Amino acid sequence: MKLLITGVCGFVGSSLAKYLRADSPDWEIHGLDNFIRPGSERNRLDLKRLGVKVRHADLRAASDFETLPAVDAVIDAAANPSVLAGIDGATSSRQLVEHNLAGTINLLEYCKTHRSMFLLLSTSRVYSIPPLAALPMAVVNNAFAPDPARPWPAGVSADGLDETFSTAAPVSLYGSTKLASEALAFEYGEAFGFPVWINRCGVLAGAGQFGRPDQGIFAYWLHMWKQRRPLRYIGFDGRGHQARDCLHPDDLARLLIRQLRCRETRERLVHVSGGATQSMSLRQLSAWCTQRWGDQPVASDPKPRSFDLPWVVLDSRKARDIWDWKPEKPLPAILEEIAKQAENEADWLDLSAS
Repeated sequence: MKLLITGVCGFVGSSLAKYLRADSPDWEIHGLDNFIRPGSERNRLDLKRLGVKVRHADLRAASDFETLPAVDAVIDAAANPSVLAGIDGATSSRQLVEHNLAGTINLLEYCKTHRSMFLLLSTSRVYSIPPLAALPMAVVNNAFAPDPARPWPAGVSADGLDETFSTAAPVSLYGSTKLASEALAFEYGEAFGFPVWINRCGVLAGAGQFGRPDQGIFAYWLHMWKQRRPLRYIGFDGRGHQARDCLHPDDLARLLIRQLRCRETRERLVHVSGGATQSMSLRQLSAWCTQRWGDQPVASDPKPRSFDLPWVVLDSRKARDIWDWKPEKPLPAILEEIAKQAENEADWLDLSAS
């Protein structure tokens, strides 16, 4: 198997490459990255030591694909992952679309040429914001959850959102680029005869995640707490009840391996997530940090922020039914892994969050 991973020096891309190298040492793994994220250079050195063939390339530049070798499959782990991208002043809307959509088009043209399998890592943020924001919420054990005493829209259960939940606009500029990428991937696969798998991921977390909230709130919160840096509960009731599910990249890698080895016709879009049993609110995360490192104040800022949602938990039962897959690394183990890095690498925030 010859494999290409885009965004290979990011947290998710590098984690997948390391897991796949250990699981399938006979595979030839190539990786692309544009190295714009602080911390990615360190991952580059680690991957090269493992024999991953890493090269600098920008997915927005079609010419960067001209010298790439043919591969059997592509895992697309490259994206600007911020739901505020394009409106926060840090990136323009055009930059976001070029990174997340034009880059996908270049990848699909590459897959068309080589008949390479295409595995897209998508996101929970493809789902419609108004019905999610309007979900009736109750506070249960210091975390938001859908209120069982009130009706829920289609696609919502106590286990989370399923793949049928509405994707009608608005979903954010970021979410729309990923949703458009999904549609194009399916169309290219059908038109040019190569397999496509779409994996909508919940929040991925683990040691080595870059120290920014848009890269992953669980790792960001733990590193900030350990360094005694200021934190805020933003939006809603200002008490940190907003909740997300959590998944380790190793569990994602286990599913990708099954897809890479499959040529059968199966349902090609699934959730890959920790689900309700691996969800946590910021308030609960603060309690975990307090038990580990002692208490510290968290400011309250109830002012709403664009595209924020009180509860996003994905139901991954379809992945279980189709692929016999479920998360194996529990949330406490993920937090422990991050905490150990926070204790051993005090400079990680400054290195990876600039």
